[in-house]
Amino acid sequence: MIKINYLSLLDIAIGEATIGLSEGGIPIGAALFNKDGTLLGKGRNRRIQNDDPSLHGETDAFRNAGRQRSYSNIIMATTLAPCWYCSGLIRQFKIKTVVVGESVNFSGGVAWLKENGVKIIDLHSEECITMLKNYISRNPDIWNEDIGKTNYS
Repeated sequence: MIKINYLSLLDIAIGEATIGLSEGGIPIGAALFNKDGTLLGKGRNRRIQNDDPSLHGETDAFRNAGRQRSYSNIIMATTLAPCWYCSGLIRQFKIKTVVVGESVNFSGGVAWLKENGVKIIDLHSEECITMLKNYISRNPDIWNEDIGKTNYS
């Protein structure tokens, strides 16, 4: 049995989040791996950069991984707890393991994913927590838009 180093998987996602931040975007990164830890695809939230509301970190990584015959042995690593949109993607394609960098700033659909049998490995990464906390404090309007929270809802 292969022992997966979840921190090294998260490091790939953190690298993507850092790139996104340097591009002026929201610092959320993700990556998909085969069950043996082989990288299949990585991506970052590029909603701002590409003016595309569907381009979350998880969806970008999913697209970049390309078509897979099955997703049940895929591991997703993401710097932030998946939102409802990305949680739906995880359930739709039956991804069974999600490595989460942090769920302090935003818990997303983590509880729902757990209830539906998805293994959540929350690493409580101080790097992820701090990076997003700082972004939210500097860009509250963009952050609220990203999570679907507006002044009138």
